[in-house]
Amino acid sequence: MGIQRNVRYSQYPFIKHTDTGLILCLLLQCLLLAFGDHQASAEWVAVEKPYPVRELQTLYIDPATIRREDNLVEVWQLTDYRWMQGGPKATPRFLSTTTHKQFKCTGKRLRLLAYTEFSHRMAAGNASNGYVDKDRWLPVEADSINEALWNTLCNQP
Repeated sequence: MGIQRNVRYSQYPFIKHTDTGLILCLLLQCLLLAFGDHQASAEWVAVEKPYPVRELQTLYIDPATIRREDNLVEVWQLTDYRWMQGGPKATPRFLSTTTHKQFKCTGKRLRLLAYTEFSHRMAAGNASNGYVDKDRWLPVEADSINEALWNTLCNQP
């Protein structure tokens, strides 16, 4: 009778078309789901706090990524832009970014831990990782996106 073949072998051309090959395909897909890219599995929730450039972009966070330790809070942020970003000669141009941020609640400071630009909206398309200086703490400026995030994250129990 064998195993029902619902997995497309064309996704993994290096695996032979046998029951063992099918099991390898399923195992590979399970591993990709378990350890794959964070953005592929994120559940983005819009931040409803007002901030100055709200009409130009939408700010999201993934609540499942919020990590609290003493005075520090980490979160993944998605910024989805209404229009393509970057100058006419910028390569690559992008429509969304994901940023891994860490906030220091007392002292109102933050630092970037990771930054990725995407060619499509909602963290889709081609990805390009940006450089971040993880040792550099920045002030959370008044009336900014970071202040909206700081208020949301640091004022929760």
